[in-house]
Amino acid sequence: MTASPGRPAPTMSGQRRLERRWGVILALPAIVGFVVFTAGPMIASFLFSLTDWQIGGTPSPVGLANYTALARDELFLKSLGTTTYYTLGAVPLVLLVSFAVAMLLNQKARGLAVWRTIFYLPTLVPAIANVVLWLWIFNPDFGLLNALLRQGGLPTSQWIYGVDSAIPSLIVMSTWGFGNTMVIFLAGLQGVPRHLYEAVSIDGGGAWRRFWHVTLPMMTPTIFYNLVVGVVGTFQVFNQAYVMTEGGPDNATLFYVYYLFRKAFRESEMGYASALAWVLFMIIMVVTFLMFRNARRWVHYEMAGAR
Repeated sequence: MTASPGRPAPTMSGQRRLERRWGVILALPAIVGFVVFTAGPMIASFLFSLTDWQIGGTPSPVGLANYTALARDELFLKSLGTTTYYTLGAVPLVLLVSFAVAMLLNQKARGLAVWRTIFYLPTLVPAIANVVLWLWIFNPDFGLLNALLRQGGLPTSQWIYGVDSAIPSLIVMSTWGFGNTMVIFLAGLQGVPRHLYEAVSIDGGGAWRRFWHVTLPMMTPTIFYNLVVGVVGTFQVFNQAYVMTEGGPDNATLFYVYYLFRKAFRESEMGYASALAWVLFMIIMVVTFLMFRNARRWVHYEMAGAR
């Protein structure tokens, strides 16, 4: 509201001032936490990326030398290629498995609550415990997978201990924790309007037509959400390389974040590691932007103009 000429501007009531004051007070811890624990470290890491800094030493400015050195770093390119390979394999596989299981769990049948719990349970297991479990499963001498292959008379594999099989093995392992993605898909499936299925059935459409013309288009926003979250998550994969393989064999599992960790805390090159972190940030930003840009072509929203 603006004051008319010749009249004093309206003043804020005491109640409004009190509400605003309490709003600021209640939001202050979150604001301080963001500045201290997120924005501050991000700014500091960018400044460190412009320096040559060994842990325990004094940072010395080097400008963009750390960034230009990345182009000559074979292990940087190797880690980026390995992470991209893992992302291109793990994300589609997890989406496919979780969507298929969610479709099954969306049916009307007895005991579905039990099956939903069973499929979700692996996500509750701590990450390190998961890794230790899969170390036994992948063991080439007495692991579960090779034992099953021997029982079936099939050739065994080195799994994570072989250069060519390491990343495919970890891609298979990624399906173990599909519970969160499955739950999101299940929530999306339960939100598909029933009358759309009825309309297709009245027109003589079967199960395939109901899936292709109703389920899939209505689920594209959920698929897109899980796709973005999956890509961002796999670009930051770390536990498998840190606990299971240490980047081996022969750098076959040298994931980007593990290489960053190695540079920072094993080789004490904090300036170079900070540059790696900012490059990863920019890569994720660009990939996410491209996914959102391309989403206009295939993501369909129920409400017009909701894009």
